[in-house]
Amino acid sequence: MSLDVGDAESEQLDRSTDLLGDAFYPVFQFLFDEDGDFVSDVETKLEQARMSATVELYLSRALALGAIGGGVLWALGTAVGWAIFALGVVSPDIISLGLPAPDAATAAALNAFTAPAVTVVSGLVFGAVGFAGGFGTLIAIPYSTAGERKREINMLLPDAISFMYALSVGGLNQLEILEAMARADDTYGEVAKEFQSIVRETEYFGTDYRNAIREQAMVTPSEELSQFLSDMLSIVNSGGSMEQFLDDKKEKHLRTAKQEQETVLETLELFGEMYMTLSLFPLLLIIILVIMSMLGQAQDRLLFGTVYALIPLTGVGFLVLVSTVKQDEPGNGYLQPSNSSDRLEQVTREGLIHRGLIESFVGEFRVFDRIRSREGTHKTGRLLRRPDLFFRDHPLYTLIVTVPAALAALGVAIANGAAPLSWQGMVNNPVWGTFVWWYVPVYTVGIPLAAFDAWNGRSRNAVVGKLSDTLRKLSSANDTGQTLLESVETVSETSSGKLADEFETVRAKVNYGMSLRSALVEFNNKYHIPRLARTVKLISKAQEASSQITEVLTTAAQASETQDDIERERKSRTRMQVAIILMTYLTLLGVMAILKTQFLDVMAGLASQTGGGSEAAAGGLNFGDGINIDLLSVLFFHAVTLQAALSGFISGYIRNADIVSGVKFVVILQTVALVVWMVVG
Repeated sequence: MSLDVGDAESEQLDRSTDLLGDAFYPVFQFLFDEDGDFVSDVETKLEQARMSATVELYLSRALALGAIGGGVLWALGTAVGWAIFALGVVSPDIISLGLPAPDAATAAALNAFTAPAVTVVSGLVFGAVGFAGGFGTLIAIPYSTAGERKREINMLLPDAISFMYALSVGGLNQLEILEAMARADDTYGEVAKEFQSIVRETEYFGTDYRNAIREQAMVTPSEELSQFLSDMLSIVNSGGSMEQFLDDKKEKHLRTAKQEQETVLETLELFGEMYMTLSLFPLLLIIILVIMSMLGQAQDRLLFGTVYALIPLTGVGFLVLVSTVKQDEPGNGYLQPSNSSDRLEQVTREGLIHRGLIESFVGEFRVFDRIRSREGTHKTGRLLRRPDLFFRDHPLYTLIVTVPAALAALGVAIANGAAPLSWQGMVNNPVWGTFVWWYVPVYTVGIPLAAFDAWNGRSRNAVVGKLSDTLRKLSSANDTGQTLLESVETVSETSSGKLADEFETVRAKVNYGMSLRSALVEFNNKYHIPRLARTVKLISKAQEASSQITEVLTTAAQASETQDDIERERKSRTRMQVAIILMTYLTLLGVMAILKTQFLDVMAGLASQTGGGSEAAAGGLNFGDGINIDLLSVLFFHAVTLQAALSGFISGYIRNADIVSGVKFVVILQTVALVVWMVVG
């Protein structure tokens, strides 16, 4: 029922936007040339973003949204312009239009004209911003979506070509390769969707597959995929060897993947150098403001703004900047073949709420209902006996326990009067107050999350750590004439580690009647690592045609080794970036501590000893008199604490393209800041 309601609301929204588009279509015809470059470019991006709207209707909707936003902000701007004069916030005498006034009457007329002019200009400026925001936002959506699809296609293309090469080795013809690639969207995402367009053109519209390939090469957002499709078309037309073509392209794109990774790492190095400057800017500003305060020109608002606004905004802005370059691995790692069994679907969905395979039998007989109930009891008991294993597999679920615990600890501190409830209380005891309000919740939430996330990472890396060597062993065993299942058994008996144990489990499942393909998919979905998913997809699809897939296993091993090389280079280079960020933070912390102990405390002591004499000694300046050392100590401590949190999250994201992995850096850096300030604060 809720789904029907959601669909009805979506349909109603689409109908309302269509009405707006129809209403503003004459405006579109008046403003834009339907054959112009801008309209053609937007139409191309809509197609590349796989958005179904026509360019005329889409631009008409954008104009409608811009007009609505512009109208609302025009009214707001006009009201603001009128209110600042009507309420006496600004006097018309303060604002001059800059026009010469030959006499008093003209000057009075110009003065009377100032308020209406400012009101009109304010409305126009606000209205222009509103229109640009509404129109520009809608126009930016297809460009952003097409760019995101291009990034994912370029990242997955080397593995997709390896997959197609494995299919060609297995004996599939050109059409079968295209169809298999189109069905592999659970692994190859946007690349598979591009091939889906080719298959739909051939199946539903009767287009020759050569023409479908040519058309898709023209509209895909990825230049690399476009070049690949064009080269494939030339091979198809000339009757060349598709297997040899895919083998050559596989090698080429694996080298291209390394080069692109090198470019990303070089850009991150540039960003690391930028971060040193950006993170030190608030420190320099704080020093300037402190000196101004000592000279009697106190700027408390600027100090508060620098600590509680500028530092967070600088860190968040840099994090957003890094996210535009840092490439996370696309896909969720789960395999769900289109013709998979019901068992595989139920096992894949099994989790904390879903009972797994038994869900397929509930309702047939009462015994299955009892089994389902007992399965829930069994899962609950297993969770209570070993909650650490559950949190290892799902680190974010620790928040269910730690967030209430942090709130409870804070509530107890407030009830006992241990937590300061006023700003003055925080100023009087900055270290303890900040520890209760900030460090206790951060430690309560962050330490378990960081520990289980690190454990999860090690557990998953234990599977892919020996993947390349294992694939080489599988290839060698298969080359001796063993079937793939026999090769899996041989590798499991002659190897050690988690991957060997999983291969033994796969062999046992096959011996009990499960297909090898289903056993491999279940093994993959247990860890759901995108890299592992692409390897399992490659092998499971190839073994459907033949058990002798030595070349396919060799290809999978080459792709895995290339990924290992990229990963090693990434870890080496990002380690330097993380070191730069951490050293920059420690430098900032040291400077703030020295500023507190060797400058502020000393100047405050001199001011208290000399009394009024400091004014004469400074040449009439009230140097250091009246400066609030306790307030500055709080602001300094909060500044280094916020900087520690931001530097930690940025380090984790640069390291692993994952915000959660930065929690351990946050805990470590904030501990350093706390220890330092316990000494100097």
